[in-house]
Amino acid sequence: MNNSITPTDKRLPLWLTALALCALLAIFWPTFVSIAAIWERSETFAHGYIIFPISAYLIWQRRAELLAVDYRPDWRAALLLLVLGSGWLLAHAGGVQVIEQYAAVAAIPLMVWGMLGWRAVRTILFPLAFLLLAVPFGEFLIPPLMNFTADFVVAALQITGMPVYREGTFFTIPSGQWSVVEGCSGLRYLIASFTLGTLYAYLTYRSAKRRIIFSLLSILVPIIANGLRAYMIVMIAHLSDMKLALGVDHYIYGWVFFGLVMLLLFWIGAFWREDEAPEAEKSAQAEPGRTFERGAFIKAIALMIAVTLPWVLYANFLDARSAAKVEVTVPAPVPAKGWQAQTAPPADWKPHFKNPSAEWLGAYTRDGKTVGVYLAYYHTQRQDAELNNSQNIMIHQKDPVWSNVGESAHPTALGGASVPVTQTLLKSNSQRLLIWEWDRIDGRHMNNVYLGKIRLALAKVLGLRDDGASIVVFTPYEGNPAQTAPVLQGFIADMLPAIEASLEQAANRHGR
Repeated sequence: MNNSITPTDKRLPLWLTALALCALLAIFWPTFVSIAAIWERSETFAHGYIIFPISAYLIWQRRAELLAVDYRPDWRAALLLLVLGSGWLLAHAGGVQVIEQYAAVAAIPLMVWGMLGWRAVRTILFPLAFLLLAVPFGEFLIPPLMNFTADFVVAALQITGMPVYREGTFFTIPSGQWSVVEGCSGLRYLIASFTLGTLYAYLTYRSAKRRIIFSLLSILVPIIANGLRAYMIVMIAHLSDMKLALGVDHYIYGWVFFGLVMLLLFWIGAFWREDEAPEAEKSAQAEPGRTFERGAFIKAIALMIAVTLPWVLYANFLDARSAAKVEVTVPAPVPAKGWQAQTAPPADWKPHFKNPSAEWLGAYTRDGKTVGVYLAYYHTQRQDAELNNSQNIMIHQKDPVWSNVGESAHPTALGGASVPVTQTLLKSNSQRLLIWEWDRIDGRHMNNVYLGKIRLALAKVLGLRDDGASIVVFTPYEGNPAQTAPVLQGFIADMLPAIEASLEQAANRHGR
């Protein structure tokens, strides 16, 4: 009696693979829970609920081919899983939840590869890759999609002879005012189209070329279609004296239009379908080969877990250390070079930063010019309390008072270096604000979200100082904001050393 299995005895490797996947789910449980939580609260990503069942069904369809494969544990997958785990740790430490989630989901095909070998993974490669669509991804596309939709609608209106006045994503026509908000960006259409498009391409075509082309079309078509949808809604409302396409019918019309566009896309794609043609001949019999040691699969599952678990354990240690409550205060920057502290800021406005360790809002005046200052200081980085967070914004999308009418990069001299600060233009019924915002990390001024995330994540993982601050300066303007920009530049040149000293005091009081 020996300790081996034959190629026809497939149950043990499959059961051990299932056990390895359960262990993976347990190891990354908080990450998978965070994915499901986004499915629950966001209609944009609610499709995630069906991704895993669809993947399981597609694998089941190929069970005959999968059972015919010669299973062989592949130790190369463990090396990739080791790299993936380090990436997950950095993303977790930096609070980059989407990368953390992608790493956890990508570990699934790597685990299958390590347990069953590359031939098994290749057999079910698309169903495994399809799992990546379960990760809520794409919110960073909302601003450019909003701008594209506004560009498209305004251009279409002008082509049809409609006079248009535009500021940012707001535009006015003779019959009324319109704005392209997040819900009009078309992200939901884009995600739904790409998900359906890739699945359709996989089921309908055999060649990789046709699958790639159709998948690319499923990205391009909904972007153009969303621009057409927005233009048609504006025209319907305009021609009906603002009676139609303004309420619930606005959304119903949008989804009906999207459904028709997708049906048209699938109908056109069906002219080149290949699913009715037989696939390349594949052996339905198990590959002839050798017997395998049961111990090889036992060792494989142990190795896969061993290269994954330490990252999560270390992340839990870092989280526990960051969770310690620390009382932090940011002292008011000391006035300098003729600037005088003022009790009230120049506007009834304040940026929205999520869970800073400490924040300070004040104002300074000189020669009749008033500049507001907002400092958001983060003592350490943790999920939902980090310096670089998509929820750290100047105003909410549907702010009742203020509207964002422009955002761009503006090169500014900061401490002897030129930094492209984020310039935002806000307006209300009675006032306009010119706002500059940037970050200070490890004593350096910067405004690169990705570089900032990497620096803070590495610092946290290495046990170094991982605090940071966002600096916001703002002042009222009239007419051309470029004429007011020298006020902010002059204020920064005079007061930046005092602002830096204030932030250093906040850090040094707690041994950072």
